[in-house]
Amino acid sequence: MNLKLQPFLPSGFDPREGRHLLKETIDLAWPATVESIFVGLASLVDTIMVSALGTTAIAAIGLTNQPKFIAIAFIASLNVGITAIISRRIGASRLDDANACLRQSLLMSVLISALVCGLSFLFARPYIQFAGAQADTIELAVQYFRIVIIGQFFGNIGMTINAAQRCAGNSKISMRTNLAANGINVIFNYLLIGGHFGFPRLEVAGAAIATALGCFIAFLMSVQSLVSPKSKLRLTLKKSWLPSREILAPVGEISFSAFVEQLCMRLGFFLYALIVAGLGTKMFATHQICMNICNICFSCYDGFAAAAAALVGQNLGRKRSDRAECVTVICNRLATTMAILMVAGLILFRAPLIQMFTADPEIIQLGSWIMILFALSVPSLSAMTVYGGALRGAGDTRLIAVYALISTTIIRPALSWLLCYPVGLGVIGPWIGLLVDFVLRFLLCRRRYRTGLWKQRVY
Repeated sequence: MNLKLQPFLPSGFDPREGRHLLKETIDLAWPATVESIFVGLASLVDTIMVSALGTTAIAAIGLTNQPKFIAIAFIASLNVGITAIISRRIGASRLDDANACLRQSLLMSVLISALVCGLSFLFARPYIQFAGAQADTIELAVQYFRIVIIGQFFGNIGMTINAAQRCAGNSKISMRTNLAANGINVIFNYLLIGGHFGFPRLEVAGAAIATALGCFIAFLMSVQSLVSPKSKLRLTLKKSWLPSREILAPVGEISFSAFVEQLCMRLGFFLYALIVAGLGTKMFATHQICMNICNICFSCYDGFAAAAAALVGQNLGRKRSDRAECVTVICNRLATTMAILMVAGLILFRAPLIQMFTADPEIIQLGSWIMILFALSVPSLSAMTVYGGALRGAGDTRLIAVYALISTTIIRPALSWLLCYPVGLGVIGPWIGLLVDFVLRFLLCRRRYRTGLWKQRVY
C-alpha cells in the first residue's frame, strides 16, 4: 500500500498488524457503506421520481417512512444479536456453531417478519393516521405503505442473511443485493409511475410496486449466497433447525436490549415526524426532502458501524481486545475524514441538493437553512455511529438503549416541539432538536466505550 496510512492507525500499535487491520476494515466498510447508501436511495429515488406528481405525493411517501422503519426495527435488533454472536464464533474458528446460529436466527427472522408485516398491512390506515397523515395524503400513503410492506417481509429476511455474511467478512453480498434492488426500483419506477412502454400509469402505487419488487429480488440473491460453496455460512437441511436455548439465549439477550434501543429511537422518530406533520403538507414536504438527503449521509456511516461491529466481535472471539480497540480507532478516523468532506459538500451545495426535488423558492430557502444545521451535526453523527457499532459488536447494548430513551425518545421530541411551536421557529426547530440529540448520544456512547467494560463481556 503506497498511501500514507499512519494517520488512520492508533499510536503504539504494531504498524504491520495495524495496516492489515486497516485493509480488513476498509474491505468490510466500503461494501457495507455502499449497501447502506443504496438502502437510503430507495426512498430517495421514489421521492425524486414522484416529485413530478406534486408535494402531496412527496408528503404521502414521507409519511410511510417511520411506520416502515418501525417494522424494520424488529429485524434490525435481531441482527445486532446475530452480528455479536456469529462474529465471535467465526473469530474463534467455530464455524459449525456459527452456522447453527444462522439457521435458528433465520427461523426467528421469518416468524417476526411475518407477524410484524402482516399486522402493519392489516392496520395500515390507523397506523398512517397516527403518523400525522392529513385528508389530502391519507389515501395515497395507505396505498403506498400496504404494497411496500409486502416487499419488506422479504427484505427483512434478506437483511438477516446479509448481517450474518458480514460477520464472515463477506459484505459484498449485501452490496450486490442492494445494487440490484435499487436498479430494479429505478427501472420499474420509470415504467409504472408515468406509464411507459405499454405499462400502466400507476403513479404512487407504481413507486411502491417497484420498491417491493426490488426487495424480493434482493432476497433471492441473499438466499443464493448461502448455497454457494465458497461461503463460510451455508444453508443445509441435513443439520438441526430446532430451537436451542444454548444458541438463542445469548442472541436473545443482546437483541432484546437492541430492540429496546430501536423501539425508543423509532418512537422518538415517530413523535419527531408527527410534530413536523402538524405544520401542514408543504412544510412536511420540505422536511421530507431534507430528511431524504440526510438519510444518505446517515447511510455513509452505517458502513463503518457495520465494520466495527463485525471486527470487534471477531477479535473479542480471538481474545484480542487490543485489535478490537484498534479497529474502533481506524473506523473513527476514516469516518471523521468523511465527515469533513460531507460538511463541506452539504454547505456548498445545499441549494442544488434541494433543487433536485422542487423549484418552489420557499422550500429551497428553508431547506438550505436545514442543510446548514444538519452539516453542524455530522461530526457528532459520525463518531456516535462508530462507537455504537463497536459496543453492539461487543454485545454491550443495554446502556445504548438507555441513551436512546433519554436523548431520542424524550429530549429530541420535547425540544423540537418547544422550538417549533411555542418559540415559533417552525420546521427549523426540529432540526435543532436533531443536532442536540446527536451531540448528546455521541458524548454518552464515547463515555461508555472509554470505560472498557465492553471488553469484559463473554458470550
